Amino acid sequence: METTTHSDIKQIIKDSLTKSMSYAEYRTLVSTLVESNSNTGNEVTEALANYTMLNDRRMKRWDKTVKIDEGITDSIKSKTLNQTWVIITESWCGDAAHVMPVINKIASLNEGISFRVVLRDQNELLMDQFLTNGSRSIAKLIIVDNASEEVIATYGPRPTTATALVNDYKAKHGGLTPEFKEELQKWYNKDKGQTVIADLVPLLGLKK
Repeated sequence: METTTHSDIKQIIKDSLTKSMSYAEYRTLVSTLVESNSNTGNEVTEALANYTMLNDRRMKRWDKTVKIDEGITDSIKSKTLNQTWVIITESWCGDAAHVMPVINKIASLNEGISFRVVLRDQNELLMDQFLTNGSRSIAKLIIVDNASEEVIATYGPRPTTATALVNDYKAKHGGLTPEFKEELQKWYNKDKGQTVIADLVPLLGLKK
């Protein structure tokens, strides 16, 4: 198996960015898919289309309601950055629907951050550079320094607390049940994006 070099990864990211969209374009895409009862990805099913519909509602809610502390907002605005944030996702991913609106809100606070969205199944080469425990888990955020074109951080597929909840449950039960997934949705609703904010602040070189 060939080793992927730094320059290979830089090129893979560049190639994926040519197929990327803004967050606003992604939101329009998801809403359009809901109207046609469809979903992104290689597999189109009724179940995935239904998840897409649920996620569209979730993102609409979070786009309106996510709140970022005033002190953190000021710190993000005043930080000098020159970065591209690339998130790998699909319309049916429940975790992505909770995480992406928060990331977008943070990115929108700093003019030096370009936030771009790519679809996993259209960018398998990129996805395979950023696996989680060997799995193509999404949503996955890749933070690139524009000057050096180096990846300086990655984040995802879940906020730290949600990751711990999932790992603990898997260790005890061997897998995730529908009941657990419902409990995880309740956690996201209660957390209101605050863990994502707390996780990303240090990645920006800011103190929590």
